[in-house]
Amino acid sequence: MRYFILISHLKLQNANAMSSPYTIGFPAMTSWLGGVHAIQRKLETTSYKGITLDKVAISCHDFDLQTYRGKSDFVNSIIGTANPLDKDGSRPAFIAEARCHLDVSLLVECLNFNLNPDDFADFENYIKQLVLCMKYAGGDVVDVKNCEIIKFDDYSDNNRDFNKILHNLMLGHVLIERRDLVKNTMQNEQKDALDAILDYLKITHSATQDDNSTITWTSSRKTNGWLVPIAVGFQGISDLGYAKNQRDDTTPHRFAESIVTLGEFVMPYRIKQIDDMLWQYRVDLENNLYLCQNLIITN
Repeated sequence: MRYFILISHLKLQNANAMSSPYTIGFPAMTSWLGGVHAIQRKLETTSYKGITLDKVAISCHDFDLQTYRGKSDFVNSIIGTANPLDKDGSRPAFIAEARCHLDVSLLVECLNFNLNPDDFADFENYIKQLVLCMKYAGGDVVDVKNCEIIKFDDYSDNNRDFNKILHNLMLGHVLIERRDLVKNTMQNEQKDALDAILDYLKITHSATQDDNSTITWTSSRKTNGWLVPIAVGFQGISDLGYAKNQRDDTTPHRFAESIVTLGEFVMPYRIKQIDDMLWQYRVDLENNLYLCQNLIITN
């Protein structure tokens, strides 16, 4: 038997939309797993110590990127915030920050979950109060509809538990990893990773002319699906060591750069098994990689 915490309709305001140094959009996967890790650390200081939260699925119900494009503009502009005035009444230096308002549901798997059913309600209420006092992806929590414990039996012949989970993730789009598309393009077409990602994001416009000189324009992409670039972790670019005045003087420090790959937003009813949409940490010290990956991907 597997246990999950469903955090329904977590509404965030002014979340960080700059998921990497060169992409703007849905917050990075590290921010969602980081939020789950923050809950885990808080549980360790309570009577719920021992419960492990290490996997999460995200369903996006609503996403509002704070950008603006005028009628005759070619590019979008970031909608900035009004900063407080300096002491002399002048405007301070302005740093553009990409922000978004969004509504998501999080499905978090609980390991070592040994609570009695009579204690479920107290645990659900505690998680809800905890979530309301936290930040996710740098955004402020405006509201949480509900926090609920859901049982899931992998070996059950009926899909009632799985259908209940999918029903609670509707209406929304679940984010899954599509690193396989990038790898196939790199191997088969001998392209680097950035060109492989751009191949799936670009839209190709073409025109055809029939016998009557009527021109028809069509637009297409390399493959179907709602594909987006997502930041999924970091790669170390320096040796492990200790930096002067670092926040945690017991943990080795290293400089790192963001890793970006392809993700796909899919409707929940297209998910065939629950592990297809769960994300968890994966560390590859041989290649200095600190990643967030779908469970279904093992290489």
